[in-house]
Amino acid sequence: MTTVAHFGGTSRYADLDGPVHWVDFGGPDAGPRIVLVHGLGGSHLNWALLAPLLAGKARVVAVDLAGHGLTHPEGRQTTVQANARLLGRFLRHVVEEPAVLVGNSMGGLISLLHTAQDPDLVTGLVLVDPALPMVFGTRPDPTMLSTFFMYSVPGLGERFLAKAKTVSPRRQVERVLRLVCADPSGIPEELKQASEHLIEERAKVEGLDSAFLAAARSVVFTTSKRGACFAAMDKIRVPVFLMSGDRDRLVSVAAARSVARRRPHWRYDEFAGVGHVPQMEIPEVVSERVLEWMHANRLSTSAS
Repeated sequence: MTTVAHFGGTSRYADLDGPVHWVDFGGPDAGPRIVLVHGLGGSHLNWALLAPLLAGKARVVAVDLAGHGLTHPEGRQTTVQANARLLGRFLRHVVEEPAVLVGNSMGGLISLLHTAQDPDLVTGLVLVDPALPMVFGTRPDPTMLSTFFMYSVPGLGERFLAKAKTVSPRRQVERVLRLVCADPSGIPEELKQASEHLIEERAKVEGLDSAFLAAARSVVFTTSKRGACFAAMDKIRVPVFLMSGDRDRLVSVAAARSVARRRPHWRYDEFAGVGHVPQMEIPEVVSERVLEWMHANRLSTSAS
């Protein structure tokens, strides 16, 4: 199945133990491969503003993880570990050659774990406000803390999600943007409308709330295992670019700063006045920095 998607991409499906949706944003055939991996509750749309900018220099695709976007669970698990395995299959059977992984939030954690466990098809790793272990002594954002507490409690999480869906798709989109963006006013209307349409499409699918809650609980559980997270980071041998917005409400910038101090060989950029999704808030800056980093690390030519 192939359909035309918004923002210059082509929507496709691959059979990886069930249908997996992905978007091909094109780019030069001889360019390096970039695979974009969204965060919790996100989709390929999280990359719609950044991908066309990267596609001038690279072949760019964005994958919808299981239970997210247009990749329905189809009986599959939606935990961090299960989606890390799905990402590996996507790289091996769809991309079919080494690629730079660019992951945001949960997608950054998944990309990190995949690179540590199965590095053969990864040439570089870009972590955009990735989910990370909390730094002791820091105070989480109250909204984030209460939200993830509700997600973690059986029954309460289901009721919370059901109530959230009683408002219009537009209100749902605006609520999420207020949470993830420092200033959501810069998000284009076209992207908001595409997000509304995706919410309407997903409302027709059974089991998505359970899939989301399983993913959310898995993020909390995985990042709570501090030793395992840091051990995974220690295994990574490819170049790494870590970036964070200093007004991120979901993953404290203190966590990114702590990781950057422990790994001075990683590049670390911090964006003032930016929230959890720099790729949506300042896509031009992110694309410029990523392409510059790729060039500096000799990742700007295809391995094919």
